[in-house]
Amino acid sequence: MLDLEQMKLAVVDALEDIKAFDITVMDVRKLTSMTNYMIVASANSTRQAKAVADNVREKLKEKGANIQSTEGEKEGEWVLVDLGDIVVHVMVPATRAYYNLEQLWGEAESRRGHIKAVE
Repeated sequence: MLDLEQMKLAVVDALEDIKAFDITVMDVRKLTSMTNYMIVASANSTRQAKAVADNVREKLKEKGANIQSTEGEKEGEWVLVDLGDIVVHVMVPATRAYYNLEQLWGEAESRRGHIKAVE
């Protein structure tokens, strides 16, 4: 079974595999008891968003993670993959800009390229 840090890195790898961009990892443990991390990523199209979310599910399942649920696959503007300890949001840029989850949930823990947690 993956520990939280391994799971977080596996999600980022799965996102990058399918060319998701603007990947932001937010540590929300102090803000909610629902989950530990929210990871937000952008995709160029609804088709890519679906493919990215699919890849996250597939790669994490291979590593033994429990996929709680997936939502938004039909439309593909915002696909959510709930891994319990981590919730992944894959969005097309217009949807991401509209909902602005990073601002909603406060300061982002880290950005792509600086995956280590900032304490």
